[in-house]
Amino acid sequence: MISYGDSQPALDDDRLSMVLVILDGLGDRASPILDGRTPSEAAETPNLDALARDGASGIHLPFGLGRASSSEVAHWALLGNDRATFPGRAVLEARGFGVPIRERVIYSYAALRLSEERDGIVWVTGRATPSDESDAEDLFASLNGFVSQGLTFELHRLIRGEALLAVVGPASADITDSDPFFERLHPWMQPLPLAESGEPEAAVRTATALEDFLRWSRKILRSHPINTRRHSIGLPALDVLTTKWTGISRPILSFEERVGTKGAAVTSSSLYRGLASTLSLEIVDIAPGDNPAQDLAARLDAAVALLEQGFGFVHVHTKATDEAGHTKKPEEKRRIITLLDSALGRLREEPFRSTVVAVTGDHATPSIDGVMHTGDPTPLILAGRTVPCDGISNFGESFAATGALGELEARDVLPVMLSYANRPMFLGTRITRHRSLGMPDNPEPMRP
Repeated sequence: MISYGDSQPALDDDRLSMVLVILDGLGDRASPILDGRTPSEAAETPNLDALARDGASGIHLPFGLGRASSSEVAHWALLGNDRATFPGRAVLEARGFGVPIRERVIYSYAALRLSEERDGIVWVTGRATPSDESDAEDLFASLNGFVSQGLTFELHRLIRGEALLAVVGPASADITDSDPFFERLHPWMQPLPLAESGEPEAAVRTATALEDFLRWSRKILRSHPINTRRHSIGLPALDVLTTKWTGISRPILSFEERVGTKGAAVTSSSLYRGLASTLSLEIVDIAPGDNPAQDLAARLDAAVALLEQGFGFVHVHTKATDEAGHTKKPEEKRRIITLLDSALGRLREEPFRSTVVAVTGDHATPSIDGVMHTGDPTPLILAGRTVPCDGISNFGESFAATGALGELEARDVLPVMLSYANRPMFLGTRITRHRSLGMPDNPEPMRP
């Protein structure tokens, strides 16, 4: 049908929904144990292979080759956001745990740790366990209310030996971690102001005050009756406090404002609940199960329900692949990928066949070598009725490297999905107050 005055038929509204399935830490390195293959290449993946045949493949490098990414930073970009707006993982964790976030308050993630001194340097040697819950609660209670440089330090206990540290006053989030994330390589570290801080005076003040607080905390912890008792019964003392992931809550566009459609997330941990909450995504939280295949199947069931409710985008996440990578056993990661594949067959059925589906990882977690995350390639599959088949028929890094999608960074994944979902933003048009990545579903109408 051609409308009056038009020279071409009116466009059909055939927008598709989108489902992004993230197998956390999927990317890996070739291992001699697997005959020179990666776990994805060595795993039995008939369903992922079929999905590859149905669609197009590519390589996902969240921030480019060689740049190792954390899950939170990669997901922030995957969900359509600029790095400059990232509030810090401590803020996301706080929201995920339901801790009220206050404006103009700096938050850091704190943990009680074990330590030992060697040559005048403090080295972290362990962490609290579930059996230390009660002791950690009493220890945290003794560390509240410290004031330095006009800043007040407040601890909000989360789980086991972990807490949220709120810094109240004229503080800056532009400071370094004291937590040695790589404790075999680094000691307990001095907080420092970031050289590129836009508020250098506040950053220096915050770093100085935090150093005062951490030194004071160590004195309190080392002489605390709880740790004296632990030592007497052969338990290690929780005698040092570490901090990391410092950030501050910032005004953030909702997912719908940023992308153009209502979004939802099937979550399983505080980080992803907090991420979804920050972006105003609908949340369906499912506690992780012991069987990876059954767990992922339950998440895909939840995704189906969300699609039926009209959500244009659903994020599904499993941590199982990342956890397998951290075991440093390539055959274990291969086993987990094989198990997950049995659940992913669902993606070739309705309603997923009527959506644009992407399957990839948020980063590489090698199951070999002494590294945590790396910038190694991660395979990516895109499938849907609008996605042209590129002739790739197997799942894995080496196969995906020759796919039609080429190399995509995290920021590219959602725009590519939007394009194949017939939702691309037509550059040059101005539809909403905020420039969205995709065609907005609900622009503001003129009222009669």
